[in-house]
Amino acid sequence: MAQKLSQLTLKDAAGKDAGTIELDADVFGLEPNVPVMHQVVTAQLAARRSGTQSTKTRAEVRGGGKKPWAQKGTGNARQGSIRAPHFTGGGVALGPKPRKYDQKTPKKMVKLATRSALSDRAAEGKVVVVDSWNFDTPKTKSAKQALESLDVGGNVLVVLSQDDTNARLSFRNLPRVQVIGSGDLNAYDILCSDWVVFTKSSLPTGTALGDASGAPAPANRAEADTASAAADHEGPHGKGSHAANDDGSEPEGFPIKGNADSMLFHVPGSRFYKQTIAEVWFATEEAAEAAGFSKPGSQKSEEDQ
Repeated sequence: MAQKLSQLTLKDAAGKDAGTIELDADVFGLEPNVPVMHQVVTAQLAARRSGTQSTKTRAEVRGGGKKPWAQKGTGNARQGSIRAPHFTGGGVALGPKPRKYDQKTPKKMVKLATRSALSDRAAEGKVVVVDSWNFDTPKTKSAKQALESLDVGGNVLVVLSQDDTNARLSFRNLPRVQVIGSGDLNAYDILCSDWVVFTKSSLPTGTALGDASGAPAPANRAEADTASAAADHEGPHGKGSHAANDDGSEPEGFPIKGNADSMLFHVPGSRFYKQTIAEVWFATEEAAEAAGFSKPGSQKSEEDQ
C-alpha cells in the first residue's frame, strides 16, 4: 500500500536543488484508471467539435418548384422536382445537420481521470516542482534557459498560479510548451505532455482534485490554508460560518450561502445559488449542517443524477 505522502526534490529556476516537497499520494500516487481516462479524454475531444456541419434537403435547395415534364406520355420516369436527391444539384438525403457532440461526464470521473494522469506522470518521474520562477520581466529566453536547466524536453506542460503573469508571458511563445492555470488542469493536457512542471503555489494538494465524495476542494496550498482558516472561524452559527458582508459579497473562504428564513443552504453551481440572498455564509457543507441548515431536495436529486 502506497504511503500517504511522498517526497520530491524541489528545484529552483536555475535547476539547482532547493530542498524537498511532499506530494500527496491521493493525487500523485494512484493506480491510473485507464478506462476512466479514456472516457474523459474522449468527452473532452467531443466537446471541442463545433457541430456546425449542415447539408440542404430537397426542401431547402433553391429551385425545382415546377414539375420537370408531364406525368405520362414522355417515356421518362415520373418526376415531381429536379431538386430530388437523385438529380444533380438536388438536396441531400439523410445528410449531416447541426448537432452537439457534448457528453455528460460526472465530476467525480473527471477528477479521477486528472488524478490518474498526474499519478501516471509521477510514476514515470516526469513531474517537476519549482520553488518559483521569479522572472522580473517577461522574457522567452529566460524561460527557455530555465527548462534547459531543469533538463525537461519534449512536450512540456507548465502549470502556473493565476498571479504568475511574467512566467505566463515568458513561456507562452515556446513551441512545445503549453501554459495552463492550476484551476484548468485536466487529463487530456497532462497526457499530451511528456513533462508536467509545477510551482509550489500551483501544486495540487491532497483534496485539490476532489476526494472520493467528489466534494469541491482548493486548487493549491494557498487556497488550502484559506479553507482551513475558514473552517476554524467562529461565526454567528458556530465554526465555519461567517456573517454576511454589508455589500452582499462572498467572504473569502466561505462559498456556501445560508438562508435563515428557510434554513436551507445552497452550494456554488446549484440551481438557485445566484438568486439566493445569504444571511450567513459557510465554509463547508458540514458546517452548514452542524448549524441546523439543510440542503434543498432539488440539489440532492441533481447529485443523484
